[in-house]
Amino acid sequence: MHADHAHPDHAHPDHAHTEHTHDGDAETAHLHPDHAHTHEGNVDVAVWATRFTLLSDPHRLEILLVLHQQPGIFVGDLAAAVGRTETAVSQALRVLRQQGWVSSTRVGRSVGYRLEDETVHRLLHWIGAGHIPSDGPA
Repeated sequence: MHADHAHPDHAHPDHAHTEHTHDGDAETAHLHPDHAHTHEGNVDVAVWATRFTLLSDPHRLEILLVLHQQPGIFVGDLAAAVGRTETAVSQALRVLRQQGWVSSTRVGRSVGYRLEDETVHRLLHWIGAGHIPSDGPA
């Protein structure tokens, strides 16, 4: 288990997944962690404000918490875990995927999702989110 309890002020967004697209959504534009700092090394307030706006949606935050605890979870299981429809969860996942925060993997007819953004991962730990222990060998 990793003992690093990084404070978000010290998070290094350059460790995050870089594959992403932007659809022009004003709420989520330029949220990818590669854009979190200006060229002068100062914190980009607009990027972080927009990032926190995205995180402030309780449904997206619930989805991120479940993805954090259960990497690779399928959409139907994720919808059941957060008490939402698959359509609502899929829409939220689309936004998160476009920002590079989550990735998807097709397994047969199902699609599994996992958290990819290291800065978001650190933020979730910072607010107290833990991991569910795996059943596999230690």
